[in-house]
Amino acid sequence: MTDWIAVEKQYYMFCARRQPVVLVRGQGTRVWDVNGKEYLDFTAGWAVNNLGHCHPAVVKAVQEQVATLIQTSNQFYTIPQLQLARLLVEASGLSKVFFCNSGAEAIEGAIKLARKYGKVRKNGAYEIITAQGAFHGRTLTAVTATGNPHYSEPFIPLTPGFVQVPFNDLEALKRATTERTVAVLLEPVQGEGGVIPAHPNYLKGVRDWCDRNDLLLILDEVQTGMGRLGTVFGFQYYGVQPDILALAKGLGGGVPIGAFLCNERCNLFQPGDHGSTFGGNPLACAAGYATLKTLLEERIYETSARMGQRLKSALEQVKARHEEAIKEVRGVGLLLAVEFYHPIAPQVVSACNDEGVLLNPVRPTAIRFMPPLTLTPEEVDEGVARFERGLVRVLKEK
Repeated sequence: MTDWIAVEKQYYMFCARRQPVVLVRGQGTRVWDVNGKEYLDFTAGWAVNNLGHCHPAVVKAVQEQVATLIQTSNQFYTIPQLQLARLLVEASGLSKVFFCNSGAEAIEGAIKLARKYGKVRKNGAYEIITAQGAFHGRTLTAVTATGNPHYSEPFIPLTPGFVQVPFNDLEALKRATTERTVAVLLEPVQGEGGVIPAHPNYLKGVRDWCDRNDLLLILDEVQTGMGRLGTVFGFQYYGVQPDILALAKGLGGGVPIGAFLCNERCNLFQPGDHGSTFGGNPLACAAGYATLKTLLEERIYETSARMGQRLKSALEQVKARHEEAIKEVRGVGLLLAVEFYHPIAPQVVSACNDEGVLLNPVRPTAIRFMPPLTLTPEEVDEGVARFERGLVRVLKEK
């Protein structure tokens, strides 16, 4: 049998600390490795497989589209692109959409659009306020917006024009606003930052501040969109409406696609301002249309809310049994984290691999849970039981 981990070491750039699991098949919440071992996948491709692995609607759409038309340039109209555009705009209440290939590209496009707004409408204002602990992607400008030295320091000099303030601190954001400020860029829940939700009234306060100061509110919903928080989009959970919305991850049901949407106020791009060879190609858009249509028609976001409550309650019960180890359970919908008092997250995740549940050590002291939104009550209970067995193994070894 081929040693695929050895192949990776020989040929692939070392950009990720992978778990020693080679996956070959997935169905719903479950995946199987090259040795035939079964796992409950509570990472869902990092909040990508919101409908689970190989959902029938997505599989059917991709199979039909790949045999019909895979790619053509944006010099021409294609039907899947326009079907998905109409559905996204109607579901979000925004006015226009542009398709790209990833979350980082969606953020780049949102930043470009905000800067054009500043140039055209705000005397050249260009600075964007972001939050400490955020994560907005890996491109040079997105990593600058992220404001985490761990991600940005190796690539100095960085793109100018970003100011970081503490998350959930409205007064700090107000103090950082100047005549150069054009927009505020925030995640409703900081995912990569450790699953840190916005305080209940924080985003409403930011929305009000933006309205009073002619600033654009950009919401990065690359991870929180597409039903993850128990509503179709995270901004609906918090009761605010952004001017610009960035999406990716769960949008394509596993097929790579990103998008950013805007309202009419900042719909300022002209031909030549932005573009993408593969952005909005028929294959990705067919997958996206099938995914969003299924999410809306079957109201899967409501299942996310119910299963999120069940999962959080079950994890709270684990916390009660292991109060010496677990500091906090937090999150919204099916984006949750368990915070430990000590940096044991990598060891717990490794033990959980052995127990048959895949998790993400988002911080040395925290594990992120982001399973498919199609999760069943039985899978919640089974996954938490496997997690607790992994945790107990690590605690016994300490």
